Amino acid sequence: MFQTFEAQSSPDQGPPRLAALRTEMAQRGFDAFLVPRADAHQGEYVAPRDARLEWLTGFSGSAGFCAVLAKNAGVFIDGRYRVQVRAQVADVYTPVHWPETQLADWLTEQMPDGGKLAYDPWLHTVAEIAGLRKALPQFELIATENLVDAVWHDQPAPPDAPFTAHALEHAGETHDDKRARLAAMMKEDAAVLTLPDSIAWLLNIRGTDIARNPVPQAFAILHKTGKVDLFAGTGKTDGISDHLGPSVAIHDAHDFLGALKGLQGKVLIDKRSCPDQVATTLKVAGCDIVQGQDPCILPKACKNAAEITGAKSAHERDALAMVRFLAWLDEKAPTGGLTEIDVVKALEAFRAQTNALRDISFETICGAGPNGAIVHYRVTEATNRPVAQGDLLLVDSGGQYVDGTTDITRTIAVGAPTAEHRACYTRVLQGMVAVSRVQFPKGVGGQHLDALARAPLWMAGQDYDHGTGHGVGSYLSVHEGPQSISRRSDVALQTGMILSNEPGYYREGAFGIRIENLIVVQSAPAVAGGDDRDMLSFETLTYVPFDRTLIDTDILTNAERDWIDRYHADTLTLLAPRLDADVREWLTKACAPL
Repeated sequence: MFQTFEAQSSPDQGPPRLAALRTEMAQRGFDAFLVPRADAHQGEYVAPRDARLEWLTGFSGSAGFCAVLAKNAGVFIDGRYRVQVRAQVADVYTPVHWPETQLADWLTEQMPDGGKLAYDPWLHTVAEIAGLRKALPQFELIATENLVDAVWHDQPAPPDAPFTAHALEHAGETHDDKRARLAAMMKEDAAVLTLPDSIAWLLNIRGTDIARNPVPQAFAILHKTGKVDLFAGTGKTDGISDHLGPSVAIHDAHDFLGALKGLQGKVLIDKRSCPDQVATTLKVAGCDIVQGQDPCILPKACKNAAEITGAKSAHERDALAMVRFLAWLDEKAPTGGLTEIDVVKALEAFRAQTNALRDISFETICGAGPNGAIVHYRVTEATNRPVAQGDLLLVDSGGQYVDGTTDITRTIAVGAPTAEHRACYTRVLQGMVAVSRVQFPKGVGGQHLDALARAPLWMAGQDYDHGTGHGVGSYLSVHEGPQSISRRSDVALQTGMILSNEPGYYREGAFGIRIENLIVVQSAPAVAGGDDRDMLSFETLTYVPFDRTLIDTDILTNAERDWIDRYHADTLTLLAPRLDADVREWLTKACAPL
C-alpha cells in the first residue's frame, strides 16, 4: 500500500513550533522570516526533510508559504486550499488569500520601515527575490541559513535511494541525442539545471527521492559541448554510471557550488526555478548571467511518439483497473459500511493487480459529501468519513507506470442523486466536453481555452477556484509545465503536450464535483470550407465511463450528447474484451447510449 492515512501534523503542534522559530528570529535580529513549501530544487512536491511549511504550520497543501513576524504569521494559500487551511492550522496563524493579497503588500502593512526580512536563498527563486527587492525597498532582505532547520530537532534525513536508468523504449530518444540537440540550440557556454524532472528527462534517469514522483534530486550543468556535470548524493549514481557514459561527469552534491564558482562566460539560468543562491554564486564568480527558460522544459513537455504510445498503454491499463473499481463500488457503496479509506485502499488494490504499478501519482483524493468540496482533500484516520446514501463521492487518483503517468477524476452518486447534484454535474461535464471537442489555431495558449470549460457554470452563476488543466509528465511528475489550461497560461500549446481536462464545482459543507480526463495535443484535420490555417485539437487518453445517473440529458445539446455516446462506445470497444464477464456486463450498462 503506497498511501498512508496518518496525519503528519496537527494544529496543536503549531503554537510551540512557531514560538521556537520566533525565539530564533529574535536572537538573530530578524523581524520576519519566510517559510515556503519548497526545496532547493524548486519542485512542487518535497521530501519529508524539506516539508518545513507543514512541520511549522500543519498546512499540508502542495502550494503556499508562511511569513512569520513577531506578532503575526500569515499562511498564504490559493483558492484550492481555503477550506483545508482552516482545518489544519492553529489560530496563531492567519490564513491569507493569495494571490489576491500579495506578500509585498501584506508585509508593508505588517512591518515597520527598515525591518529585516530573512529568507533561505536555496528555497526562493531568483525571480521571487528580485520581485521582493523591487517591491520592498524599505526593508533589508537578508539571505540566511534556514531557521526552521535550527529548531526542527528531529528533522528527517535526506533521501538516499539510488537512481535508475529509464529505458530507451519508453524515453524514445537517447540522452546522448537529447544533450546534443539541446546543446546545438544553446547560445550560452553553460546552462544550470536545478529541476529534478528536467534532469531526469535529459539523462533518461529516474529516482524515488520524492514520493509519488519518480524524480532524482540532483543538480546539473549542461555545457555547450553537450557534456553534463551531474551533482548527486553519495552512492546515488553507482548503478547508472554505464548508462550515463563518459560524457556525463558524476560529482558529489556538495561540490555543486564549487563548480558554479569555476564557470566562465555566459551561463543560462531560469529565474522562475533557479534558487537565488545559485545566481548569487555565479555573480560572485564573475559569470555573465543570462536569464531564460530551462532548456529542457519545452522539449520535455512535447512528448515523442514512444512517450505517447506509452501514455496510451498506461491509460488503457489504468482504465481497466478503474472500471473494475467502479463496478466494485457500484455494488458495495449502496449497502453501506464503506468509508473513504476503504475506497482508497480498494482503488489502489485494483491498480496493484495490474502488476505494473510503480507508485500512485499523488495521494488519492477521496471525498464523500462535504469532504468532496475540499479540492485537494487527503483522508486521514481522523477525517475518515462514511460513504453514505445521498452522497456524491469525488475520487481523484492516478498511477505511475514505467510507460506513463495517469490522472483521472470521477464523481459518483451513492444512491439517488438530487436534481441539484445532476444539474451541477452536467454543467461540469459540459465544460469538459467543450475542451475535448475544441479545435484551435496554432499559437493559442491555455488561457484562451479555459473559459470553454467554465462557460456552462458561469451561465448558472457558478465557478471553480483552480485551473482547468495542468501538464503531465511521462513517468515523471503528474504536474508538469510549462503548459496548462488556466487563466494565467500564455504558453502556446504544441503537439505532443499532455494535459488534464478537469473542470469542477464545489459547494462548501455539501458536496464537490470534478470530472477529469487526460488529453494530448495533436494536429487537427482540415475542416471543409475552413481557412488554410494550421489547427490543433485534443486526443483523449482516458477512457472510463461517467456516472450516467448524474447526467441531466435535458441540459445537453445534441453535439454534447453525441460526443458522450461516442466516448462511451469507444470505452466499451477498448476495454470490454479484456474484462471478466461480470465487469463487462457492468461496463456495457455504464456505456449505454444516453
